[in-house]
Amino acid sequence: MNFLNAFLFSGIACFLAQVILDNTKFTPGHVTSLFTVFGAFLGLFGLYDKFIEFAGGGATVLISNFGYQLYNSAMLGYEEMGILGLFSGLLTKGSCAIVGVIIFSFILMLIFKPRD
Repeated sequence: MNFLNAFLFSGIACFLAQVILDNTKFTPGHVTSLFTVFGAFLGLFGLYDKFIEFAGGGATVLISNFGYQLYNSAMLGYEEMGILGLFSGLLTKGSCAIVGVIIFSFILMLIFKPRD
């Protein structure tokens, strides 16, 4: 059942992204930013935790999870160090994902030939 929930949750999120792309003038970058901010807002209201509980890995592989993780790391930094912790927590946790993306992008660029 967990696989089905993960598949359905991710499928619905991808469906919504495709509907947004087809019916608006948004670019894929706009939709990515929209989903990231949406994940942070869902984390703010405690809803993304429920999505992760329901969908498991299906909710943690989406770009909205990145926004949720950024929100969580900022709040954890705030609880530990106050206002300055907002920024240090955000950069500490978020940097792992960003560095990972840069490294994997570089490796894939070496393997595949990018188009002009």
